[in-house]
Formats: sequence, C-alpha cells, structure tokens
Amino acid sequence: MEPKRDKKVIAMCILCVALLAGMWLIYTDLYQRLPFFQDRTITIGVFSDSYWEVPNGYSYQILEDAIQVFRESHPGVEVEYVSGIMKEDYSEWLAEQLLAGRAPDLFFVLSDDFNDLAEIGALKDLTLLIEKDKGFQKEEFYSSAYEYGQYHGVQYSLPYECAPKLMFVNKSILDREGLEIPDENWDWDQFYEICQKVTRDTDGNGIIDQFGVVGYTWEEAFESNGIKLFDQQGKECYLSDAKAEASLVFVEKLQELNNGYNATARDFDLGNVVFQPMSFSEYRAYKPYPLSIKKYSSFEWGCIPMPSGPKGDNISTLETLRIAMNGDTRHTADAWELMKILTCDERIQSEIFTYSEGVSVLKEVTESDKTLQQLIESSVDSRSLNLEILSGAVENAVVAPRFRNYDEAMAEVDKAVNDILEGKSNIRMEQIIWNRKINKFLE
Repeated sequence: MEPKRDKKVIAMCILCVALLAGMWLIYTDLYQRLPFFQDRTITIGVFSDSYWEVPNGYSYQILEDAIQVFRESHPGVEVEYVSGIMKEDYSEWLAEQLLAGRAPDLFFVLSDDFNDLAEIGALKDLTLLIEKDKGFQKEEFYSSAYEYGQYHGVQYSLPYECAPKLMFVNKSILDREGLEIPDENWDWDQFYEICQKVTRDTDGNGIIDQFGVVGYTWEEAFESNGIKLFDQQGKECYLSDAKAEASLVFVEKLQELNNGYNATARDFDLGNVVFQPMSFSEYRAYKPYPLSIKKYSSFEWGCIPMPSGPKGDNISTLETLRIAMNGDTRHTADAWELMKILTCDERIQSEIFTYSEGVSVLKEVTESDKTLQQLIESSVDSRSLNLEILSGAVENAVVAPRFRNYDEAMAEVDKAVNDILEGKSNIRMEQIIWNRKINKFLE
C-alpha cells in the first residue's frame, strides 16, 4: 500500500506545482508568450488628423515607426489599426466599438472622453503593470503630464504628447513704448501696468487701436491665483472663494482698459496687441502656415509663463493626449510593451517635434539640444524660444480634478462667470448665488 500512497502524494505535489505555475503565468502575463499564444494581433485605436487641429501630412508616421520598433523585439506579434477616422468622429467610433465588444487593445484617448471612459470601467488599471515592470520609471515623465493619466488616483493611461499654455508677447510694441519684456516670475501687477501703459489711440483719431491683451479669460486668472474650483469627487464647487472674487475683479479691470472695444486674435496678428495666451501647439502650427504672423507682420515676439496672481503661481493648463489599454484586452503583456514604446521610448518621443505640433512628455527629450534644433528648423524662431520656460510650463501645469461630467460642470461655471462679469450687481453676492446653483447641479 505504501507505493500507491507515495504515488498519490507525488501526483498531488505535481498538481499543486502545476496550479501554482499556472497562477504565476497568469499573474505575470507570461502565459501570453507560450507558443500557442504567439499567433496574435494587437489592435490600436487612432484618428487620422492632428490632435492639435492643424493640417498634418504625417498623422500615422510616429505610430508606424513605433510599430516597427515593437515588431523587431516581438516577432510573431502583429499590430493593426484602422485608418481614416477623423478626430471629430473618433469619440463616437470608440464608443460604438466598446459597446459592441470590439474595442482595440490600445487606443488614444481625447481629453473630453477620459473621465467618462475611466468611470465606466473601459480602461485597464495600469497599477500592477507599472509596479511589476522594473524598467518603467514614471520619473522620466513630466509629473503633470503623468498625473493627467489618473482618475481618482488610479493610473488608467500614459501621456503621449502635450502642449502647455504660455503667454506670447509682442516685443516690438514693448520696445516702442520703452518697456522691458517681463521675466518668467512676473505677476498680475506687472501685467496690468503694462496693459495700462500700451492701451491707447496711436493715430490720434479718438479710437483705441493698440491693446494690452487679447484672449485672457477667467480660467487663466483662476489657474494662476491658486483657485481650486471643485473637490476631487465633483460634489462641491468653490466659486465663492475669496481668491475667485479677486480673479474676477482683475479680469474686469483688464476688460475696462479697452473702453468697450472687443480686441480679437486678429488684432494680435496685425501687431496691435502686446499679450495673447496661446497653446504651444498653436504657436508651432501658427508660424509655418500661410496666415502666419511671420508672413504678414513685422514684429518680434516671444513667450513667457502666465503671470501669477497674489495667491498663486506662474502656471496654466496642459492639454494632453493619452494612450489607454482596453480593460478587456486579452493581450495585456504585449499591449503594455507597445504602450511603453509609444510613450517612453526616446527615439519615438523625439519624433513628436518632427511630425506633430505637440511637446514630448519625456523630460530628457524636450530639454535636449536636439529638440531645440528641431524646433528652430521647423520655423520656430530661436530668439523667441526658451526651452527652460517650455519645460517649466509643462512640469508645473495645473492638473484639474478628475470626475465624470467635469466638462458640463465647467460649462456651468463659465455661464456663471460671464453672467457675473456682464452684470452690474455686487460680485461677491453673485458668487454666492451662483455657487449654490452649481452645487445643486453637481448633486
């Protein structure tokens, strides 16, 4: 009887080892590398035109190059994507694919869609993948760009490219007026003082034709004055904050300088405005195209951070294009490897400065001499570009709260602010009234 008992023990041991091995393979995703898993295809969701809404003949170039790098290290794994989907149709297309259970293994995520996709569980939680991957270093990313991939503190995506908002300055007007361009630590007082000095009638016909600023909104004022509009869950609004009141008063003061004239971006194009907030992607796309400042105007211009409010800093928002993984993908390990090539590989990330209008999310790439040379060669004037300012704007950007229906909540705040600024009532009282309305909306 002893030999039979020994055989049973041995069999049980073998079974336990097999079960443990199977569990380990599943936990580490190494099961996907077994021979019978080798004939597989990873799919990617992508749109055909530029994320930055400018003409771009290289919309698939970076993706194609990343796929080639991936194939070299992953023989037997195919990568496919559907071409021809326009950005304006992409959100609807992706939603349809998710509902039908045919969503790609990886897909690019537009800013307006991220919160909702994370909330409904369409995106894979990347926490375990990040923790298990000893070669992955989140410190290589700009911290703000990386944080934009989080929802309620969970990493659901990785940043692919970004663009900070900067203040662009007409140096020629400042030179004519005997004024210096502000340094990168300037504040609202300096901003207003310059706007006040340059806003005037230059040809003596009684009509103001030179302006201090165009396009500076309450959002820029709130961001630079340290205002937190909502709590992290999106249950409460803080529009009645005293810092918000100071911001509204400041925006109102700027508007009053123009005596009712509504200066536009066209006025800046013609060289009649000193300051205009602009995304760095707009700046890169702006100069090479036919209706550019470079062709139709003779003024020199540069960029500096946004001015800081009394309770804030020289910061602004960061527009970020992200890549996420399908929560139901069957190819987690390989999809993760391709995801890393697109976002972490310096060779691929450097191509953003060649084939796109954004900024690399990797510090090493954006701050390199090669990047500066690429930007200069693509018509960005070296005299107007300071990579330290660009890098600082990305690293220190404002990261908005992440909750579902965030865009709708922001639309309510925009309606409230416009009503307050256009009205004649007491700003403080109007803040309190509107704050109550928005809190009811959030409920």
